[in-house]
Amino acid sequence: MATRGFTGRRPPEATRERLPPGQYLTDDFPVLQIGPNPQIDLAAWRFTLREGARPIKAWSWDAFQALPRTRWGGDIHCVTKWSKFDTAWEGVSFDDLLADAGIAAPTDYLLAEGYDDYTTNVPVADLTGGKAMVATLYDGQPIPLDHGGPARLLVPHLYFWKSAKWVKGLRFTAKDEAGFWELRGYHMYGDPWREQRFTGD
Repeated sequence: MATRGFTGRRPPEATRERLPPGQYLTDDFPVLQIGPNPQIDLAAWRFTLREGARPIKAWSWDAFQALPRTRWGGDIHCVTKWSKFDTAWEGVSFDDLLADAGIAAPTDYLLAEGYDDYTTNVPVADLTGGKAMVATLYDGQPIPLDHGGPARLLVPHLYFWKSAKWVKGLRFTAKDEAGFWELRGYHMYGDPWREQRFTGD
C-alpha cells in the first residue's frame, strides 16, 4: 500500500551528488539489448575505422590486443534510469586507435557499429582526450557476451546506449547522423546530467 507523498529513503548525500537527475543506484548490471546476442568468432573478429565507406585501418583480435592499454574506473548511467557506481574497464583508447592508424579524425562525427547491426552516433570531441575507449575487459575479466563482449565502446559520460555493444568499428561521417535509437526518438547527444533522454529534452 502506497501513501501519498511517500518517496522512500533519500540516498546519502555523497550518493546523491553522483547520481544524475532521475537516476537510481543499482548494484546489479542490467542486461538490455535490441535482439539476441550475435555469435562472434575471435579468429574472424575485425575492428575497422572507416571514413564513409572507405576503410582506413582494420585490426584482428591479436593485433588489437597488442595496442597500448588504458584503464578507466567510474560511474555509468543508463537511459532506463539505473546507475552503477565504481565500474572498472580496460581497453584501447580512441586516441591510441587514431595514433596506430596514423591519422587525425577526418570529420567531427562518427557512428559506432556493432556486430548486431546496431549503430549510435557520437561526436568525435566526446571520444578524444582520454574520454572513450574500446573496452575488452570489465572488472579485470573479459567482457561477458551479455554485456557486449568481446569488445564494446565505452563513452561513460554519456547515457550507456552510446557505449555500443559488440562493436566492430567506427565510421566517420560528414554530419551528425542518427543511429538506431536516435532514429526512434532518443536524444542525439545523451548527457545524463541534463536528462537528455529523448528528442527535445
